[in-house]
Amino acid sequence: MAQDNRAMSIDRAGSALETDRQPVIACENVCIAYGREDVVHDVSVEVQPGMFLPFVGPNGAGKTTLLRAILGLLRPRCGRIITPFDLRPPGYVPQEKALDPLFPVSVRQIVTLGLYPELGIWRRPNRRQRERLDEALEEFRLVGHQTKTFSELSGGMRQKALLARAFVSQADVFIMDEPTSELDEESEIDVLQHLHRLSVENGKTVLMAHHGLDRIADLASAVLMFDHGRTELMETAGALAAR
Repeated sequence: MAQDNRAMSIDRAGSALETDRQPVIACENVCIAYGREDVVHDVSVEVQPGMFLPFVGPNGAGKTTLLRAILGLLRPRCGRIITPFDLRPPGYVPQEKALDPLFPVSVRQIVTLGLYPELGIWRRPNRRQRERLDEALEEFRLVGHQTKTFSELSGGMRQKALLARAFVSQADVFIMDEPTSELDEESEIDVLQHLHRLSVENGKTVLMAHHGLDRIADLASAVLMFDHGRTELMETAGALAAR
């Protein structure tokens, strides 16, 4: 895959283009290594506010590695990553299996964890925060499941509980690590549509590691394609044609 070292961006319509607009996230010549081996090579990309941008490529191509670096969990070997997260943390949604299903908490308690930056350990949600909890449960159709434990939920419902936890935080940026990797087709489409609505209807910036193009072709106007640690920002139609 050819790598253009100029920073590329996405406009509101989803077209890959050079722009002078202020991005919400910028990667500048980023390299990330495990030991002596580079896993991500010389990535330069800009993401504008409110974009729905899947990271697409095979396992081991560097998608999760770059997302973790954007979150600040990994330090680039070279280059720099600019984010707004010092002022406002992102809503992070790990893979569903990252949360132990035997952990004895209810769906509502899981969603309430999204308020931790505001509440700390001891404070209880106030009226407005409880309203936000109710709105998040309603948004992801979890109202009827809010007293269930995580182990009682289907894979799709578990993922929606994690999405609602991020949504209630009122973060501007959502970062997802393979949010549909273990879901059946119906649940996967439902979760992807929810993520797309966060961008279109709520103006959220959504970055998401995803394994393929087919499920997102009708939702994402552009994708960041990964191939052995190198990336290329492409309009989705072009990525489909290049397969």
